[in-house]
Amino acid sequence: MKKPGIIYRGVIVLVRFFMKLWYNIKVEGRENVPKEGCVLASNHRTNADPPLLAICAGTYKYAFVAKEELFKNRFFGWLIRKLGAFPVSRGKGDMKVIDDAVSKVNDGDKLIIFPEGTRSKDGKVGKGKSGVAYIAAKAGAPVVPVGIVFEGKLKFRRKITVKFGKAISPDELKLSEERSSSELKAIKSRIMGDITALVEGE
Repeated sequence: MKKPGIIYRGVIVLVRFFMKLWYNIKVEGRENVPKEGCVLASNHRTNADPPLLAICAGTYKYAFVAKEELFKNRFFGWLIRKLGAFPVSRGKGDMKVIDDAVSKVNDGDKLIIFPEGTRSKDGKVGKGKSGVAYIAAKAGAPVVPVGIVFEGKLKFRRKITVKFGKAISPDELKLSEERSSSELKAIKSRIMGDITALVEGE
């Protein structure tokens, strides 16, 4: 596994310092996160979610999907690539992003993914999309459900609780050769159910 570079590690240290200074962050269940190669499947509240999960999971090596528009600015595109981002063309059935995601996990990264596909405005967890099920099954790696919980709007010194649930083993996420829609739906439902339980405090 390739070790993160100095620039990458430096940026993460700065992000961790400023986020913990700006927000009141509480972490639960960090011991549930494997040391290497897993999927962190979380509800989606704000644009700050990817770095928030990275600093709370205690890792220097993570990856996340970002919409391709964010890469149009050369400097910003370079920066988020350095932080582990890779682009997806939303609404175009982009299969390359699936292969890229699986490759990241197999390389030892913690892949941050938001199955809902968009931010929740009211804090409630949506239905989720099947992409997370396909990535999880194809990667053959543990999936850690994550709940990001806070009240109201995100502002200075707002208390944020990040809950890492018990990892779902690869054996529970296997697909048959047919890879039927019902199988994908069942896997997605299992993952989304665990995320919802964390968010709702069950």
